[in-house]
Order: sequence, then structure tokens, then C-alpha cells
Amino acid sequence: MKSFLFLITAVAIAAAQPIVLKTSTLLDGKGKTLTNTIVVVENGKIARVGGSAPAGAVVYDLTPFTVSPGWIDTHSHIGYHFDNNNRYAGREEPPAQASWHIAENAVVTLNAGFTTIQSPGQMLDKDLRDAIARGVMPGPRILTSLNPLTENSGDPAKLRELVRERKQQGADLIKIFASKSIREGGAITMTQAQLDAACGEAKSLGLRTIVHAHSAESAKAATLAGCTAIEHGAFVSDEVFDLMAKHGTYYDANIGLVLQNYLENKPKYFGIGNYNEEGFAYMEKGVAIVLETFKRAIKHKDLKIIYGTDATAGAHGQNYREYIVRVRDGHQDPMQALISVTSLSAESLNLGDKIGSIAPGMEADIVAFDGNPLKDVNAAGKAVFVMKGGKVYENLGHGAHR
Repeated sequence: MKSFLFLITAVAIAAAQPIVLKTSTLLDGKGKTLTNTIVVVENGKIARVGGSAPAGAVVYDLTPFTVSPGWIDTHSHIGYHFDNNNRYAGREEPPAQASWHIAENAVVTLNAGFTTIQSPGQMLDKDLRDAIARGVMPGPRILTSLNPLTENSGDPAKLRELVRERKQQGADLIKIFASKSIREGGAITMTQAQLDAACGEAKSLGLRTIVHAHSAESAKAATLAGCTAIEHGAFVSDEVFDLMAKHGTYYDANIGLVLQNYLENKPKYFGIGNYNEEGFAYMEKGVAIVLETFKRAIKHKDLKIIYGTDATAGAHGQNYREYIVRVRDGHQDPMQALISVTSLSAESLNLGDKIGSIAPGMEADIVAFDGNPLKDVNAAGKAVFVMKGGKVYENLGHGAHR
């Protein structure tokens, strides 16, 4: 309820007067730290950074906190949830019950400081995306692939047809499964011809493609096919990382939340599909495997490592845990991790000119943390102020608004 009340208040403020955010530490999302400055927001966008406050502005004093662009999760299954029986929800769940669980996922994700997510994907994502965009409920900006494509979707000609169909259905991107799950070893499943067809057709239509690819073979094939991003990549080799860097292929590692969440919630998943003893054994081993792969990946300086969590049921609102693990355990430079979760991820979504950094003309997606994530990784989980498109949805700053 708290978030809905902030929505109503924010609409009235945004329509009436400019907003000023007073900051002491501001991370611009591009690698710069600004001190003791203000951000002026007008009509949902950043009008300027610095200078003096315009007369009559609503002022939020964020000087006790660290301010950054809204965070971006490029891989979050926003519709996945536990049902009223505290089990991973299936088709037998009443739609009305599912709707409220999904709405809760959207609210807690936004309140955690994630103002944009990419959900790859379900058909229901479209209605959720559009409802949030209309302003009828709080939640992050959503991009969705709708239903994904797999090796069983058809031959190259059929895959091209399905890509065109997704475009007509309103998909923002295409999601492709080119390997098995890590619970099944992650071997390649799609042929080069299939990947060439799907990614080539998507590119011709102006759609990005993200590819589930655990094995080095599947990641290599997707890179050669011109696909946009490789997801997971648990077993990707240094040779393939070099190839990805050469082709400008983005890499989304997912090392800090997805497997941990499955293991923490094992009783809620166990017995459904490949969530069995063998699958959980793979995931237990996978935590160390993906961490070591990530440590190798960050040594490839030209590799574009973006920020995704693969958040599923039980993980929404904890998307920040990926940042903590990448910096604390993966030894990624904190500023590089901050750039990854903001401007670089925005670039990978073809939205780098709209979100992901704090600069004039950008959407006013701004979050403040109680602490500095560059100095204390745990501060990433302490979002106290969240603005999306100039509207304030979370304000726990105790006197931040005056």
C-alpha cells in the first residue's frame, strides 16, 4: 500500500512543479562521482545537474545518502512466484491469485531500486508492462521477449516466422534457448543454422536477441550468429570470451542470486520438472563454477559484462545480491559493477540515450542508498529513495522531502 500512496502523491507533484534532489555523493553511472550538487527534474526528465534550485521546487534532501541512476536488471522473470501454498506456481493456480503475487514482485523490485528490468519471458509480461507504463500500478519499466524460442520451435524457416510473430505480438526482444539448463549439464541444443536464422531475422526487424547458453559451444555459435547477449555462460572458455569481446557481444553472468535462491528455497521447487536431486546437485556445484567463470570473464577487458540476476520465484526484490557477490566474491571493481548495473546495461537494451546515467535529458530514474555501494557492498541492499520517470515511489529517508 505504501508504494501506491507514493504513486498518487508523485503524480500530483510531477504535474505541478519541478523537483530538486540535493546530493552530497552522486554516482553518474558513467564512472564519475559528483559531490555537493543538485539534480533538477522537470516533466519526468533530468533538466540539469548543478546550479541553483528553481523557485517553488519540491526539494528532497538526499545528502545523507549515495545517489545513483536507477538500477537495471537485464534478466528477471517478473511473473515467476510462489503460490498460496508456498510452492513454485504452476498452471493450476487461479489467475486472480497469480496476479497479486506478480504485482507484489513488481513493487518489491522497484522498491529495491531497480527501475528497469528485462523479463525473458512470458506472454503475461506484456499486460504487466503496459499496465505499469500507463501508471495504474507501481513497478519497474519492463521489456519482455514474451515466450522464448527453443531448438524444438522449428527449422530455420519456422524460427524466422516465429520471430516475426513475436514482433507482431509486441515483444521488445527475442529470447532463445541454445543450451540445456545447468541442472542438465548445459550442453548445446540449437544448430548454427537455427541460431543464424533466429538472430538474423530479429536483427532485420530491429529486435535484440538474448541467448541462454551455458556451454562454450552454444555461446560461440550464438556469437557467430550475431546475437546480442549471452546469458549465464557457466562453462564459457577464455577463447569464446575473446570472440564475444571481438564481436561486441554482451555477457550476462548471473552469479549472485539465481542459484542461491533455488538452494535457499529447495522445498518450494523440489519435485517440479528437473528440480530434483540431480538438478539441485548440479546447482550446488554451479555456485562455485559460475563464480570462477566470472573471475575469468572480468580479466577480458573489452568484454561487455552487463547486469542480470535471472531472478525467479523467491528472488524478486533481492536483485541487489548480484552486485554484492560480483564485488565481494568475484572481485569486480565496484565502480565497474556500478557501471554494469546502470549505463552499460542500458546500452545493451538500446536505451543508453534514455536511462542508465544522470545527465540532462535522461529519464529521471534515480535511487539513493543508505551508504555507498562503492565502499560497502551491503549498501546495495539499502535503497531508501526511488524515483522513476520523475515520480517518487519509495522515500524512507526520514526527512528527505521538505
